[in-house]
Amino acid sequence: MSSPRAQGTASPGSEGRVLADDEPSLQHAFPRELIRQVRALDTFGAWEQYTDAALLDPFILTRERKQALPITANPDPRTLIRLRTFYNAVAARIEARTGLMGVPVLDLSSEGFGRAFVLVGRLVAVDKPLREVHRFGFPSAEKLAARGERLVDTAVQLIERFPEAART
Repeated sequence: MSSPRAQGTASPGSEGRVLADDEPSLQHAFPRELIRQVRALDTFGAWEQYTDAALLDPFILTRERKQALPITANPDPRTLIRLRTFYNAVAARIEARTGLMGVPVLDLSSEGFGRAFVLVGRLVAVDKPLREVHRFGFPSAEKLAARGERLVDTAVQLIERFPEAART
């Protein structure tokens, strides 16, 4: 069995991190929410001593980390948790900006293909096809923040365009 770092899922605080503790993009709204969602998963307080950058580091899939992954594989449980946490953060940011609750729904095959939805009322505010989920990650913290905010911005525009569907 390969090590977590070889799979691109380094544990918090481990060597080999790519995010610096003073990474400026971690101060944006979406990464702050994602950090909140990750910390919410830590029900026993085991990650309290880890910095925010250490908690988000597994979401960063550098070229080297990506090369260490197989071309085809089934997603491991840690990758699925990261995927769910990302879309939970998207739903939470939609709720923060609109006051309407977003519900993330993931539909995945065992091979890592499927769709991610965020439903707001009867409105499908986010509909994202997923493929190669075992390689879920972002090249940098800036791209993670940009992708998350872009999904949120698009969802907010849809909610403003179809408010009657979002409110029911």
